[in-house]
Amino acid sequence: MRYLSYWHDTAPAFSGGQTCPVDGQFDVAVIGAGFTGLNAARKLARQGVRVAVLDAAHVGAGGSGRNGGHLNNGIAHSYSDAKAHLGMERARALYRAFDRSIDMIEDVIAEEQIACDFRRAGKLKLASKPSHIAGLRANQELIAQEVDAATRWIDRADLNKEIGSEAFHGAALFEKSAMMHMGRYVTGLADASCNHGAVIWENAPVTGRTKTRDGWIIATPCGQLHAQTVIAATGAYSAQVPQAPLGYFRQRIIPVASFVIATRPLTDTEVAATMPGNRTCVNSLNIGNYFRLSPDNRLIFGGRARFSAVSDQNSDEKSRHILRAAMIEIFPHLASVEIDYCWGGLVGMTRDRFPRAGQADGMIYGMGYSGHGAQLSTLLGQVLADLAMGRKDTNPLDGLDWPAVPALNGKPWFLPLAGMWFRLKDRLS
Repeated sequence: MRYLSYWHDTAPAFSGGQTCPVDGQFDVAVIGAGFTGLNAARKLARQGVRVAVLDAAHVGAGGSGRNGGHLNNGIAHSYSDAKAHLGMERARALYRAFDRSIDMIEDVIAEEQIACDFRRAGKLKLASKPSHIAGLRANQELIAQEVDAATRWIDRADLNKEIGSEAFHGAALFEKSAMMHMGRYVTGLADASCNHGAVIWENAPVTGRTKTRDGWIIATPCGQLHAQTVIAATGAYSAQVPQAPLGYFRQRIIPVASFVIATRPLTDTEVAATMPGNRTCVNSLNIGNYFRLSPDNRLIFGGRARFSAVSDQNSDEKSRHILRAAMIEIFPHLASVEIDYCWGGLVGMTRDRFPRAGQADGMIYGMGYSGHGAQLSTLLGQVLADLAMGRKDTNPLDGLDWPAVPALNGKPWFLPLAGMWFRLKDRLS
């Protein structure tokens, strides 16, 4: 078994990066070479903007290469709750932004000819308890009525056509949702950005940002560059380089580890018995699981197995056992199937679980996807490019307040308490 991301291990490595030193004059510097930063860089470069991308590790090293591989449309949590929190107009706009972002992913893949196994699979939101049916069904019906007709309810009696498990009691189907190979997409984005003129430095953590008369000096351990505008696309990894000038985001982004395992490739018989519908799936528990088949028919099974802000081999190993037990509870017939991969990554949560994009602390930013960045980051990356070029009418999150989280500065000490609370809610629901 390998303690690394399946997406990293089965994608071609990016080879178009620059070597040290970091230097030069640029219109825009992008911090973070994931989906958000690379989409911003690609759009800017296509418009003739001089753009540099800096990453502390490598292309796709963070959440873009460490997720479960889902592109689920619509708002991550209850649409009715979003209406109550944001109002109907903004809730609709945000729901449609997720939909539009998946359309944009499909367009980018076609334009750049990225081979990443993109497919409109549809998503099942599965009721883990009979008591969850009413709320899930009411939310699905409201969505169908107000914002997305391409949804429907599936009764338990019909679920066997979709999933080979007796663990669920019904499901909401969202037909616009998709899936792809995340590693191949992020490498393809990096290649495309370079082909259009962007310059990418890997292993170049940003350690300083100094204001000048006409922009900023961005410092790294292997040199510095000058840029008129800075885009922060670091998400949950904003706290990983303590000396980086990202304190504004460390006070607002709650980094939470999410963990994933991938089985060996399943046989055709095992696939038919496990995921006959071949969709993305997520269950309805607060501490839930998400799963799908990979392009080579592995079951990729993830979840917030432990409430931690750490993802390393020790933490991933502890989570592997929890995830495997949850997988077998749902799919008992996979009890003897080997696990080939185990990995973890950080999810950038906001207090209200809504993403944010705008301008603050002298930077343009987009982050706080709260576990749904693979879907929305393509659109928000392009929104950040628009902001850098002076266009302000494409941001679906414009003006959304983002207060700091009390006593947070990159290390969420309260996660174990949150885990206890959500486990209790799941038991009592």
